[in-house]
Amino acid sequence: MRKLTYFAAATLDGFIAGPDGADPTGPNGFWPVPADYVEHLVAEYPETLPHQARQALSVTAPGTHFDTVLEGRRSYGIGLAAGTTDAFPHLRHLVFSRTLAESPDPAVQIVASDPSATVRELKRQEGKGIWLIGGAELAGALYAEIDTLILKLAPLTIGNGIPLFSRNAAFDPTAWALTDHAALRSGAMFLTYTRVTG
Repeated sequence: MRKLTYFAAATLDGFIAGPDGADPTGPNGFWPVPADYVEHLVAEYPETLPHQARQALSVTAPGTHFDTVLEGRRSYGIGLAAGTTDAFPHLRHLVFSRTLAESPDPAVQIVASDPSATVRELKRQEGKGIWLIGGAELAGALYAEIDTLILKLAPLTIGNGIPLFSRNAAFDPTAWALTDHAALRSGAMFLTYTRVTG
């Protein structure tokens, strides 16, 4: 059965974006992207790089982890505002929204139904892993369905912002086992946790 992985960048104090929800790595962002961080993504998770970055870095590797990406409406809106209708054309791309009537891109599937039911159906299908890119609202809605957490932890605190999971997520203390880690010279960490079951 396929697994759902929440693969997200987070600050040391647990935020994935500032209070305005804008792209923290964008032109006016507060989140530095060091060279070794990009090198690690290219080497280990090339499929998680957006199309423009893949082109700029001459990345053609399909990746071994994911073939499907899930995104919430607000996260998807960041790309739309920048003129990108599909940042991940190399992946099956689903956007969960009850407000988008139709997809701005023929390759992007808009899903208005229950995220958990959709993920359970995706898990039964053949393929590689399923990548939950965010945001916090969708991650909160899918909290019980997440099998693996991969946190790209930045050596940065911001004090306030959008948390890893929305405040609407159910209170459900869950144990996670650290199954892999990489510490980069820049201070960034890639921490992989698997849900402890049973």
